[in-house]
Amino acid sequence: MKATPPIVDRQTWNAKIAELRGREKAHTREGDALAAARRRLPMVEVDPTTLVIGKTGAISLLDTFEGRSLLFASYHMWHTGQPAAQQCEGCTFNSGQVRELSYLHARDVTYAVFCEGPYDESNCYREFMGWEMPWYSVPEVSQDRLIAGRHFGMKVCYLRDGDRVFETYWTTARGCEVMNGSFGMLDITVYGRQEHWEDSPKDWPVIYGSHSNSYRLMEDGSAPPSAREGRPTPQWSRLAAGHSDDLGSTAAASERHCH
Repeated sequence: MKATPPIVDRQTWNAKIAELRGREKAHTREGDALAAARRRLPMVEVDPTTLVIGKTGAISLLDTFEGRSLLFASYHMWHTGQPAAQQCEGCTFNSGQVRELSYLHARDVTYAVFCEGPYDESNCYREFMGWEMPWYSVPEVSQDRLIAGRHFGMKVCYLRDGDRVFETYWTTARGCEVMNGSFGMLDITVYGRQEHWEDSPKDWPVIYGSHSNSYRLMEDGSAPPSAREGRPTPQWSRLAAGHSDDLGSTAAASERHCH
């Protein structure tokens, strides 16, 4: 039997909830203050003619805005030539959280994935996962301009002013958690994320972080949020539904529609 919190009457329970609520509200207000500070950051210009590769071929960074003023770009790590099971579980987790784009579009924001590696191969992965968001690969010739000494796995916000493009913010690692609804839901459950680094009571269950259960530990020592039995967790439902995870070679993928 799993460890559980102590049992109290509802009046006592409500008092404890009310005590915590004050801290939660302070946390929310601090988040609002941080967002306000982001809106006041300076920005840096990026070459709008920088090319990425999409379903129609090479297009400019400017064109990825799709006519909108803002672009939220999720930079997806890619392991070229590796099977689907070996692709980045963290980036898969992040991309899998993004389904409905109309709310962003209503605020003049375009969302797109900028993937490392060849387009045809990674696009097969996108189709296998059932993702519908705009998907581009970043060729090596463009990486110096866009990555600028950082690495894939980051989130970058851009602003378009006419034909000029500016980078306004970027983050990576745990800074990306704000866009992951699953983490938010897990954090308010009694067992949390069930990872080894969390401050939980003694004997609370830990699924991720033990040597036998983790896939690959992340840079901060935590376990990946979305890996099970040797592959990113959401791949299992796609396989069960009959979708092929055969990415093929880059050459073969360009000659056929992915499964």
